[in-house]
Amino acid sequence: MLDIQPHVAWDSKPAIQQITVRATVVGLAIGSLVLISNFQFGLQTGWVSMMSLPSALLACWFFRQIWPLIRPNDVPFTDVETVYVQSMAVAVGTGPLAFGFVGVIPAIEKFLTKEESGGSREQGQTFGMCQLLMWSAGLAFFGIFIAVPLRKQVIVREKLPFPSGSATAMLIAVLNGSEILQEVSRTDLLQMRNRRLSEFPLSQDSDREVSMLSIRGSPDGYSALEIDSGENDTHGVNEANESSYEENIQILFRTFAVSSIYTIGSYFLPIVRTIPIFGKALSENYLWEFQPSPAYIGQGMIMGLPTVSYMLFGCMLGWGILAPMAKHVGWVPPDAGVDDWERGVHGWILWTSLSIMVVDSVVGFIVVTVRSLIKFWLTDDKARLLSNVWDDSFESILLEEERVINKRRNTTSSSSNRPNTVKLVYDDVDHEVADEHLVKLTTVISGIIVSSLMCIILVIYLFGLEIIPVYAMVTALFIALFLSILGIRALGETDLNPVSGIGKISQLIFALLIPRDRKGAVLLNLVAGGVAESGAQQAGDLMQDLKTGHLLGASPRAQFIAQILGAIWSIILSSVMYICYNKVYQIPDKQFRIPTAIVWIDCARLVTGQGLPEKALGCSVVLGIIFAFLSLIRNCYRESNRNWLMYIPSGVAVGVGIYNTPSFTIARFIGGVIASTWMNRQQLNMGAKTKMIVFSSGLVLGEGICSIFNMLFTDLKVPHL
Repeated sequence: MLDIQPHVAWDSKPAIQQITVRATVVGLAIGSLVLISNFQFGLQTGWVSMMSLPSALLACWFFRQIWPLIRPNDVPFTDVETVYVQSMAVAVGTGPLAFGFVGVIPAIEKFLTKEESGGSREQGQTFGMCQLLMWSAGLAFFGIFIAVPLRKQVIVREKLPFPSGSATAMLIAVLNGSEILQEVSRTDLLQMRNRRLSEFPLSQDSDREVSMLSIRGSPDGYSALEIDSGENDTHGVNEANESSYEENIQILFRTFAVSSIYTIGSYFLPIVRTIPIFGKALSENYLWEFQPSPAYIGQGMIMGLPTVSYMLFGCMLGWGILAPMAKHVGWVPPDAGVDDWERGVHGWILWTSLSIMVVDSVVGFIVVTVRSLIKFWLTDDKARLLSNVWDDSFESILLEEERVINKRRNTTSSSSNRPNTVKLVYDDVDHEVADEHLVKLTTVISGIIVSSLMCIILVIYLFGLEIIPVYAMVTALFIALFLSILGIRALGETDLNPVSGIGKISQLIFALLIPRDRKGAVLLNLVAGGVAESGAQQAGDLMQDLKTGHLLGASPRAQFIAQILGAIWSIILSSVMYICYNKVYQIPDKQFRIPTAIVWIDCARLVTGQGLPEKALGCSVVLGIIFAFLSLIRNCYRESNRNWLMYIPSGVAVGVGIYNTPSFTIARFIGGVIASTWMNRQQLNMGAKTKMIVFSSGLVLGEGICSIFNMLFTDLKVPHL
């Protein structure tokens, strides 16, 4: 087995070689697996995952178990090399959403009429391989270059938490036995020091003071202040780290195997996909079925109980109340099938879903914008003003204490080769890597210009200058820039990148800028929304990864290169996978309903003034007003941590529960209940949370990756049992 890296101080890590052939190959391979999985679930439910944590775990497994068999005498892998791998994997894996292959593209292909496209496309006309490559290349890089200059503000200065990025950093540090940055306030550090001094009086030995202030990451990935006797405990910590690594790997592979067996078995026994546990009548008329999919249960575990509870509420509202009401009163034609997107109940309740999601996104957008402006113009200035009047002598003492503590701790750690140390730093001081490890400003500026020109030229070439004018594309890019900034801030503060809401907001903005009677207004609206969603998705993904790299001391330039290389590969693989799905399956069908595409096209039709089904407008307005009020309360009090906020449902989650069929939502709710029960029994232990994420990721990856076999069986017309 390849040994883990020797202890390296945080400040020295950026100089470690990170862009290696082995890391690039592994990053592309892991990212390809994530992409295949995301395509499956994106087309089914519109949900994709970054999979940062399992990507890092798979990278460590490969370099520990497989690479020594290939190159036994090679240098040990490092934590920053793992950061490079998972950054590339995320860039590849999120391609289906970033390039609109689960939303915008199928909406244009499957539902856009010839009149709505301005006569440029026939309904049902598919894109060719070259066209998909051009579309993807136009959207692939703009968001990356947007994120790079924002890193200094949101990560180094404001230190937004980015919870998933921080959790991934801790896991990588534990698996590699390396140092991780921990930013704490001066008050907190002094309180920790005073508390330890009161509990354990110091002797005259200064080394004891250093060890008592030492913080180490536990094998479960949880940072805790520990008392250390000063003896060399490397062997015990290494054994604990190895035990944690082996346990997580076994969990991942076992759940992967279970999910894979279900996936392949479900092809031969299709009945297990839709079990009518609520009766045949509810199954046929309102799709109340249960699909015991391990992947959907895993997704529910990742989403958490509050989110899946809101989705279940939306499911009951849409499929348990609105759909039967519309059918009973006669707002839906009696001869329309439940799967009819145009005339059936599914198409009718979709408008209420769209209304709820749009108002929730708009209200949240307004609140976040106002709050961000206040923080930027007032809070930051006040903090800077207070910093200027800070007592110089006291500040000097604190800074000297920090310097001495870290110096002594590093000396102690180096002499004992102690892994998993946390570098204590003050959070009101900017900690940045050397300039040679940053992306140059000239690269950023030229990249933004080139990627913008690529986007404009390729999209116009694809759809025609008459349909997509230059000024519209320039406007779309400016809107994408602004909305991406808000998306990054939302992701950093809440761990949720609201890309779907951002897409809808851009569609609303464009509806105000572009005349409704313009030729191809619906197509133009879809393209503008796709550009905004792509920019926000990629900018958020890269910023999440940059947070991981910052805590571990990785080179931002290396992560930037990983994102670029990953995007290039994702362009090719995403286009190939979409062609394959289009060839093998008759999309949309019962298995791949592409609900996100339906939402995209209906939103474009709504904002461009097209009519709604009977009584759908009135119902949508009423529910929109209710959820706008609820969203205002939830967003205004979000930072207050009030317990009653959890009882106010998220409009986006409720909307997802309405437009997805009950079988998906029920399985996810079960997963959320399992996750909540698991964490409550573990008393919020962070190690248990890591295991839960690994457990659920194995379920998702197993079904997603093995879907490629089901596609092959379908193409070869292998008979069902």
